[in-house]
Amino acid sequence: MADTVYVPRLRTQYDEAIRAELTKQFSYKNPMEVPKLDKIVLNMGIGEATGDTKKVKNAADELQKIAGQKPVITHARKSIAGFKVRENMPLGVKVTLRKQRMYEFLDRLVNVALPRVRDFRGLNPNSFDGRGNYAMGIKEHIIFPEIAYDQIEQIWGMDVIICTTAKSDDEARALLRAFNFPFRQ
Repeated sequence: MADTVYVPRLRTQYDEAIRAELTKQFSYKNPMEVPKLDKIVLNMGIGEATGDTKKVKNAADELQKIAGQKPVITHARKSIAGFKVRENMPLGVKVTLRKQRMYEFLDRLVNVALPRVRDFRGLNPNSFDGRGNYAMGIKEHIIFPEIAYDQIEQIWGMDVIICTTAKSDDEARALLRAFNFPFRQ
């Protein structure tokens, strides 16, 4: 008996509806031209780590709960005396999500986490880099349901970078809109 392969809800939605919609909208000739999600990078810069390196470990544990994957601790490349930073000092954590985990995270981000942001009026539709990638900042990581508000020591901010195979910002914006991204009007 064959094992059933789990396919995330957004991946199925992309394969069945979004791909055809984008092909029609931008009139692609080749199916490989249709933009798709490549990866999602989550990054937490821990500025307070200069005084206490345990904060990086705490941030890594919390980012692991959010991403469902073990993050990498990032280190300073060179010393900066003004910021009390030494070379190879741990300063942040990051994780790169691909395939199933990427679609699962995107689903939780759009449908659960972003609606929990206080005074949320939508995402900036101009935060594209010119090559089809979208970057956004989150001020509080506690908007994710995996984080128990009572058990955290500190609230961290984080960056979410969504990398697509789109060649232009318009193509990437159409792709993310199809995934129900709440862009401001």
